[in-house]
Amino acid sequence: MSFLDTLCEMLVILFAIVLGYAANRMGILGGETDQRISKLLLRITMPAMILAAVITGEALPGLAEVLSILKVGVVFYVMEALFMLAVPRLMRGTPGEKGVWRFTMMFPNVGFIGYPVAVALFGPEALFYAVVLALPFNLMAFTMGPLLLVGARRFRLRQMFSPCVVASLLALLLALSGLRPPALLGEMLDFVGGITVPLSLLLVGSLLAGLPVGQVFASPKLWLLSVVRLLVMPAALWLILRGMDAGYLVMGVAISQMAMPVAVNGSMLCMEYGGDAESMARITFLTTLASIVTIPLVAVLLL
Repeated sequence: MSFLDTLCEMLVILFAIVLGYAANRMGILGGETDQRISKLLLRITMPAMILAAVITGEALPGLAEVLSILKVGVVFYVMEALFMLAVPRLMRGTPGEKGVWRFTMMFPNVGFIGYPVAVALFGPEALFYAVVLALPFNLMAFTMGPLLLVGARRFRLRQMFSPCVVASLLALLLALSGLRPPALLGEMLDFVGGITVPLSLLLVGSLLAGLPVGQVFASPKLWLLSVVRLLVMPAALWLILRGMDAGYLVMGVAISQMAMPVAVNGSMLCMEYGGDAESMARITFLTTLASIVTIPLVAVLLL
């Protein structure tokens, strides 16, 4: 796909964030409404989307192919963990800010933005590869994510059994076993889960409405984090996967997913568990805005 085509896909995503910002300014979103939307996303629509992504696939690849995707996934997440441990140590900040930075390095937006970008770059058959690659993400983001954001003192065992974690485990089981639930169930889950992406982007826009935009663009730390997240990490993964026997499609999907901005569910998790929601909203906004240009660049240079 050309730079211009990919850029157009990213502008669609930015449009939803801008509408969320406008809705907050008009008094439609904000405050308690944002809190309730966050709970709706985390407890109902996102679990439905996770399960639907596996159930509604027309044809699941064989076990060997699924395992090959997960093999690349191991490299993917180990590399992210190394960046997550190293980068925040090199920067000064409050404990809440460092939690946000760790989350930024560990969790790109492989679902909300990653799925449509993967399909745009590689066609409909890339969706299943992106879903399988994101299964560990879904599991870790809702277990390790709160731990990174708020620390062990705020972590509770019940977070290990949230609806998103349960849905991720079921989806992984379905992918590995090849079991296919009734198509009607997949259609129902897909119908409900389909609102997750636009509603999440609207929520991010609403959260950004209360922030001084000038502070976002004036922060050298946020720009440095954005460059690492959007350009350095996909380039590093490209170098590693070149030496592995990974197919073009698996490698391309993995690199494109690594180039995503920070996951928007970080804002929802901060609201749910008491993290630094303001810092998370800032880095989410900047990386999402910058990715409009960087994702097409990565697509042209590395894929």
